[in-house]
Amino acid sequence: MTNVVKISVRNLVEYVYRSGSIESGFRTAATMTEGTRIHQLIQKGYREHDEKEVFVEAEIPYEDFVVRVDGRCDGLLKDGDSITIDEIKSTVHSLDDVHEDSHPVHWAQAIFYGYIYAGDHNLSEVTIQLTYVQVKTLEQKQFRRVMTYEEMESFVDKVIEKYAHFLKVKIKHKRMRDKTSKTLEFPFETYRAGQRKLAGSVYKTIADKKTLFASASTGIGKTISTIFPAVKAIGEGKLEKMFYLTAKTITRTAAEEAFRLLIDHGLDIHVLTITAKDKICFQEETICTSIDCPFANGFYDRINEAMIDILEQEQLIDRTIIEQYARKHRVCPFEFSIELAYAVDAIICDYNYIFDPRVSLKRLMEDQKKKTAILVDEAHNLVDRAREMYSAEIHKSAFLQLKREFKTGSLAAAAKAINDHLLEVKKSEDYLRKDLDTELVALCETFITEAEAELVQNEHELLLDTYFAAKNFVKIAELYNEQFVIYIEVQKSEVRMKLFCLDPSEQILKIGKGFRARVFFSATLHPAGYYKDLLGGQPDDYVVSIPSPFARENIEVIIQPLSTRYRDREMTMEPMVHFFKEVMDRKQGNFLIFFPSYQYMRNAYEQFTEHYPDVSTIIQDIGMSEAEREDFLAEFNSERDTRLVGFAVLGGIFSEGVDLKGDRLEGVIVVGVGMPQIGFERDIMKNYFQSVGKNGFDYAYVYPGMNKVLQAGGRLIRTDSDTGVIALIDDRFLQKKYQALLPFEWQHYTIGL
Repeated sequence: MTNVVKISVRNLVEYVYRSGSIESGFRTAATMTEGTRIHQLIQKGYREHDEKEVFVEAEIPYEDFVVRVDGRCDGLLKDGDSITIDEIKSTVHSLDDVHEDSHPVHWAQAIFYGYIYAGDHNLSEVTIQLTYVQVKTLEQKQFRRVMTYEEMESFVDKVIEKYAHFLKVKIKHKRMRDKTSKTLEFPFETYRAGQRKLAGSVYKTIADKKTLFASASTGIGKTISTIFPAVKAIGEGKLEKMFYLTAKTITRTAAEEAFRLLIDHGLDIHVLTITAKDKICFQEETICTSIDCPFANGFYDRINEAMIDILEQEQLIDRTIIEQYARKHRVCPFEFSIELAYAVDAIICDYNYIFDPRVSLKRLMEDQKKKTAILVDEAHNLVDRAREMYSAEIHKSAFLQLKREFKTGSLAAAAKAINDHLLEVKKSEDYLRKDLDTELVALCETFITEAEAELVQNEHELLLDTYFAAKNFVKIAELYNEQFVIYIEVQKSEVRMKLFCLDPSEQILKIGKGFRARVFFSATLHPAGYYKDLLGGQPDDYVVSIPSPFARENIEVIIQPLSTRYRDREMTMEPMVHFFKEVMDRKQGNFLIFFPSYQYMRNAYEQFTEHYPDVSTIIQDIGMSEAEREDFLAEFNSERDTRLVGFAVLGGIFSEGVDLKGDRLEGVIVVGVGMPQIGFERDIMKNYFQSVGKNGFDYAYVYPGMNKVLQAGGRLIRTDSDTGVIALIDDRFLQKKYQALLPFEWQHYTIGL
């Protein structure tokens, strides 16, 4: 059977012709908005019989496979029987620095378009034209080459030949991947209760090209139950790629272990874990220039060889493996990971690589998305994370400082214009707005253009930071709709303007629609309506709820009706601390106690250690490193001579995704209903949801808070042999609203001791 490999002309020639270094944190080409504007400007100058954005496609055979390439040429210029292929490139550089042979990749792209068009229309020759446009001045520079069909065909064949080594590696792997995934068996002798149902729901979702919202209780084995059916779908030809998205390192580790288990059972697959740049960077400071980093210098000269090497040798490409090969080939480990993401079968990464418009893997083309599934672990976390992704802010002080530093010139004028505009905003005292400030957006676009021109010449830290802030502001402004609001904070001379996403559902839906299937799953996707609303759910989406596989009797649940409201905390602190000890006296072993804030936790910790100095304790600290987190969890050892009591924060690093199986943890105490602190942003959210017919207080405060409670309690029972006690301290747990949010296995509680 002939293998057909589809790739865009642009991606193909960029793979073959890329060379040089990774430079800086910004693009030296125009921004996407500027690039589009300049393309349209040049195309407006075309004559009536000329054509623009012409789609071309061809199949190019090579040995035992076919490369199907496609793309859009910017311009098709007609002079009688003569045809000119026009490729437009915008740049922030001076055109004095652009020469005919400066960018071979641009010629390659245009020649491919000329070859395809000439072949389709039986032309013996065409003119290839590169049109460079300086973003700021709109000055143009053109280069032309007349090429025969035979010359273009020879050129194309050589490009395909250079690409072939990489293709052969991919094709050989794909054959083994498809064969082994098709014959792969579930890696355990039996399914746990509920596990088969979840796996079946995921497979059906992929087969039917749908979206699934799955609430599956702790202990089901959600990770393997979502990954395994996705792997089987690859074997059946329904998928080519999957993303396993998660917000926490510990859940990424669980996904790696699941893939390792499948590989041990015979699966041939390439799995990549993407680690954040600041964590994986080899340098003391993350400065991506050829001068500052030897791994950035000449990166593109070495990256193709590095990719082929790692793909031929490895299957589970985690952080350690990436670092090993990055050092071997002297390439940036983070950028190496990003390049690999387009070549592997499964990617384990943070939510932002798919959902954040400023970070996402933009080269994942629409036709690839149609063969890709996204599996969103701990999906309840995506709501607030998405709000962050789709929000942006700028500060007046940064532009004022830039105006002072640059003093004169167009950049200083652009910074001054934004500073002056925000000063007028301050005077207006209109600090909560529904309508987008289009004038400010336009000023930011001008500033971005001026900043790019300066940054090409000089690296300036404040300018670079402010440039990114302005870019983010403009990017989010493009998404702005009725689910956003603008608010302004004024503190002395500072003005902070924020485009605040109240409801991320439309953005999540829009991004997810290009993929074949989307699976949102969590142990605490409850209430289902709330999460379906805010994660972009639609009426025809699939929904499944799988109860706990463990006996209800494994948990003793106690509700202690003490008030944990801020005004009552001092009064109830001492009885609460004594209650901790009373609960612990009922059950031997280690305990975790969760609090709604660091300050509340510290106050309780001080009182507890004062009253019970003989009890061993450990407390969570702000900004703990990964090593410190691991050390904290390692203390919960079933072999300890004495009990350990851990003090931690609700919604923090130890309240989700932590697996303390067996005798490592015997009890969990949750203080409060987890409600977010009442504040300006939460109140804006409350009022918004109230205005669209929801219960605003529940959407802004109650549901997010109770999710933290359920997650914390879920740390206790991880296997069918685990037993323990969960104590909930707050009188609100006895109210009907909160009772309805407790899982079934918690509803056989006793009140007090």
